[in-house]
Amino acid sequence: MGDLFQPTHLLVLAVIVFILFGAKRLPELGKGLGEGLKGFKDGIKGAPDPVPPAQPVQQSTVTATPVNTAPIEPK
Repeated sequence: MGDLFQPTHLLVLAVIVFILFGAKRLPELGKGLGEGLKGFKDGIKGAPDPVPPAQPVQQSTVTATPVNTAPIEPK
């Protein structure tokens, strides 16, 4: 299991990725991966601007109005 990251294994993996995604998509994938890692690191460090606490919600009393439940008579 310790021989997983041999240079030949990494080369084969790089060739497979190149075939699957192509030359045009690789820079986009690298950029997305880099931005994701940066966001992850920032998330671990903590949010630089803490979110202000939410305002307490006041409960209002609602009165129910009676509904006419009498059957409708055909005309």
